[in-house]
Amino acid sequence: MTPVELSRTVLHAVRRAVDAGELSVAVPTRAVVAPPGPGGCGDYATSIALQLARPAGQPPLKVAEVLRPHLLGADGITDVVLTGPGFLNISLDRAASGAGLVGEILRRGERYGYADGPDGRVVQLHCPHDLRAVVVADAAARLLRSQGALVRVTAEGVEPAWTSVLGVTVDAVGRAPAELPVNVRPVPAPESADPMSLGRDAGRWALLHPAPHDRPRADDQHLVQRESNPLFRVRYAHARARAATRNAADLGFTADPGPVPVTGSDTGTPNGTATVTAPLADAAPQLLAALADHPRVLAAAADHRAPDRLARHLVTVADAALPFLPTVLPRGGEKPSAAHRARLALAEAVGAVLAGGLDLLGIDAPDHL
Repeated sequence: MTPVELSRTVLHAVRRAVDAGELSVAVPTRAVVAPPGPGGCGDYATSIALQLARPAGQPPLKVAEVLRPHLLGADGITDVVLTGPGFLNISLDRAASGAGLVGEILRRGERYGYADGPDGRVVQLHCPHDLRAVVVADAAARLLRSQGALVRVTAEGVEPAWTSVLGVTVDAVGRAPAELPVNVRPVPAPESADPMSLGRDAGRWALLHPAPHDRPRADDQHLVQRESNPLFRVRYAHARARAATRNAADLGFTADPGPVPVTGSDTGTPNGTATVTAPLADAAPQLLAALADHPRVLAAAADHRAPDRLARHLVTVADAALPFLPTVLPRGGEKPSAAHRARLALAEAVGAVLAGGLDLLGIDAPDHL
């Protein structure tokens, strides 16, 4: 079960409770699910009970108690625990949810996490005559459009080189009316820094990766091809994922999401025989969690006009993927198995998420490094 499917399942639970006369509320159009916070448990948590408490005229905990049995009856959910004032903490069938997540990513490709269509929002972004502000506004507009918003970007000034070198675009240049104040104003880059000397990809990353209140560092460290450079790790993980697909084709097999039999080398048994089943990879729960969190990160980065959230998330995905990617292909005299096909599917999902995320930041994702 993917986060999107789980959100729909939560709404269906609300609908069933309403139809049964257990709750008297209007069924909301959206149920937010996210990794559990402090004190939570399971795979995901939702605050839908807190959202419905006031219109239902009941305490949040009571609403959560009403919804719990309806969630427990849903396919793919193994447990629901109530914590705090009324949070529903949901545990999933990991094998089924992992396979479903990877299948959903492969189906959506680089548009995984995008809205299904326009949502009716019209957003105006206006920034000062400042290079970092214009780059942040450009990336924020890409994120907002991915979430269904119609966006217009204006700036009080733009230099032609900013467009030719860093690829930024705005819809209009000049002072905006008094009723449209500047609403994108990150801390500018130091006057001594020259992000454009880094080129489009590294220059944009240098300005987008730090939080808006942090002063960006635009030096040659963004160009080095080593693990100390977060941009390199993200692009390297993407290139390794794409290489896995090419190498698998040479070996005559393709991706197929599904559960992976864990071998003795994974479980510690001496004979190398399969003993248990794990979702998609031998030790990749943090990778699956990072991929599952991608739609929420895109929505939050868009809502807060904060491309840095997406940049840091891509680093998290890459850091979780790099130890996993060497396990994808058969080793030595191994023949490709269902486990290898499932691992390849997870690798391809990593490549899609990293490529799509970098594209939203306006950064290239090369297949070779």
